[in-house]
Formats: sequence, structure tokens, C-alpha cells
Amino acid sequence: MRRTVIYVAKIADPIDRRILKELSADARITNNELAERVGLSASACLRRLRRLEEMGAIKGYSAIINPAIEGWTMTALASVRLSRQHDDEIRMFEAAVLDWDEVLECHLVTGPRDYMLKVMCGGLEDYERFIKDKIAKLKCVETIETSFVMNTIKARRI
Repeated sequence: MRRTVIYVAKIADPIDRRILKELSADARITNNELAERVGLSASACLRRLRRLEEMGAIKGYSAIINPAIEGWTMTALASVRLSRQHDDEIRMFEAAVLDWDEVLECHLVTGPRDYMLKVMCGGLEDYERFIKDKIAKLKCVETIETSFVMNTIKARRI
């Protein structure tokens, strides 16, 4: 499979930076309001916005949903070490993670572990079931270490 990589040029223009800052705070802002906040006409603002989208600086727009709506009241950070770092095991693990709704983020990391997962579920019993029924069933997983989030001090989306 051929992958297309888009390189985002460094945005040096202060107006573009203000546009991105305003959109990260409120993606539902109207173009007219955005233009007013950044000091542009509506048409100039829309041209810049389209350019930022085309160059890949804006990857999309989304709503931030309360996890409790899904019954997710507990967050866990799980570090996973594979038994071997061979291509077949890496592909097996990554393919499985992509199918698990409980995993919000998966990062390949350096250090004594291979992956760090951000997992959300309804509580300890749900997390235990997730570990037993999903992660532990993968033959490529050697160890799993979990830390539970007691309180989130800062969460920032870019």
C-alpha cells in the first residue's frame, strides 16, 4: 500500500495562527465571526481558511462528546510490551487496536514498553474484561501495565 504524506509548512503568519487558535477553541464559529476576531474581511478569512485546509494545517472539524454518554467513566493508561518486535507481531497488535472502541489513543513509544494506550470504559469490571477478552488474547503481548487516571488536570486539543 502506498502512503501519501503531506508536509505542513511552518505557519509564520500571525493571522493564520490566530485563525487556528480561534478554531481550536470553537470549531463551530461562523466565518463572519472568525473574520471579525482575526481582523479580516469575511472573503479574505475564507480564502485563508481554505488554504489552511488544503495544506493540511486543519485536519478536520469535530465535536467533543462527553464520554459518560457512552458509559465511559474510567480512564486507564496501559503500557504494553510485545514478546518480540517482529513485523508480524507489530502488525497483529496494531490491527487489533484499530478495532477496539475502548482505545482512544495508541502510541508507539520508546523505552521499556512498546505501546502506550489510552483506554476508556465503564469501570474496573469493564477494564478487566477488556484486558482478558482483547489484549491478553493476543499471542504477541508479553506484559501489560496499567495506571488509572484519578483526575485530569489539563487536557488540550490542538
